[in-house]
Amino acid sequence: MSEENLQVAVIGGGAAGFFSAISVKCHHPEAKVTIYEKTDKLLAKVRISGGGRCNVTHHCFDIRELVKSYPRGERPLKKAFGMWSPTDTVEWFENRGVELKTESDGRMFPVTDDSQTIINCLMEETQKLGIGIKTKSNIKSISKAENGYELGFHRGGRISADKVIVATGGSPRSKGFDWLRELGHDIEEPVPSLFTFNMPDEPIKELMGVVAEPVAIKIMGSNLSSSGPLLITHWGMSGPAVLKLSAFGARDFHAMDYEFKILLNWTGERPEQEVRSILKEVEDNHPKKKISNVNPFELPGRLWEFLLGKLSLGDDMIWQNMGKKNINRLVHLLTNDVYQVKGKTTFKEEFVTCGGISLTDVDMKTMESRKSPDLYFAGEVLDIDGVTGGFNFQAAWTTGYIAGKLG
Repeated sequence: MSEENLQVAVIGGGAAGFFSAISVKCHHPEAKVTIYEKTDKLLAKVRISGGGRCNVTHHCFDIRELVKSYPRGERPLKKAFGMWSPTDTVEWFENRGVELKTESDGRMFPVTDDSQTIINCLMEETQKLGIGIKTKSNIKSISKAENGYELGFHRGGRISADKVIVATGGSPRSKGFDWLRELGHDIEEPVPSLFTFNMPDEPIKELMGVVAEPVAIKIMGSNLSSSGPLLITHWGMSGPAVLKLSAFGARDFHAMDYEFKILLNWTGERPEQEVRSILKEVEDNHPKKKISNVNPFELPGRLWEFLLGKLSLGDDMIWQNMGKKNINRLVHLLTNDVYQVKGKTTFKEEFVTCGGISLTDVDMKTMESRKSPDLYFAGEVLDIDGVTGGFNFQAAWTTGYIAGKLG
């Protein structure tokens, strides 16, 4: 088939869909490319990401390190990132006048701190390349035709395409993948990823807004653990340490029905013996001082007071009167503080699932389906998800770019 007759349908008007369509036109300039979006909103996740600033990618340019931030897809993504990496993403946007900046935690944003900058860039590129965009076009079926595919719309009507890129994002329910199952694809069951921990019965919620860093978290009864900054919220706990744990343990937490206990080490990775030595040093050097006034691990003041209150160590207690028993109690609390989790809350509005098209069904060098030739996948519809920090967008840019090469 001549390139000028090539009809490509991209299903999904998000980051992966737009980047796929742009990639098709760059690799096949004569092809007719159309994006079909079921809602009237384009690039909705781009708009809300990073509190409306759009966390475009992450400042991790070593692919071996980069893939460690993907609970699902780590090994297959090595090849993919070799074809389109964060370096390529940064260059692509900067070549189109969008300068990115790096924050202390490695997240990268446009210097404007406005997601509209990214949206405008992608919209301008699609217009420049002559890519068609159809909103309120909900495709409910896809079937193999003699040449390519036939797509059926929810409100009736059908179209034909020689090649199709599916970039519909994750689905919270398994039945959202039924139309792709019908083509013979295996689906990894979707469950939530990137969520915060609800603690309805824990008084620590009164400290909402307090950040402790670094904190080590373990899930009791499992091998799951994480460390990093922890944020106390009005419903429980959040922050990078919790979000990373929720991603890597997504399937385990789903199996637990989101009820479990966590063990917190408020001193980071310090073992009990080291914590005991530090407290003994404080006891020797500041015997007459109130324990509430000497905070050896530089915990936030409100948190230090809260922890002392849990042990009923009054405001008047001084270090020389603590005694061995109270020191032991404090050591245990600082390194093994237990909290009950009952439920989860989606992290901001950035809904992420693990699950989707099984990666064994996809050629990661082309993103083409192994079950249905001329059908390609990009973005979260695949069983790929990253921790928070720009990793999910990077996977969208990468898989979209590769899919757009169309083999």
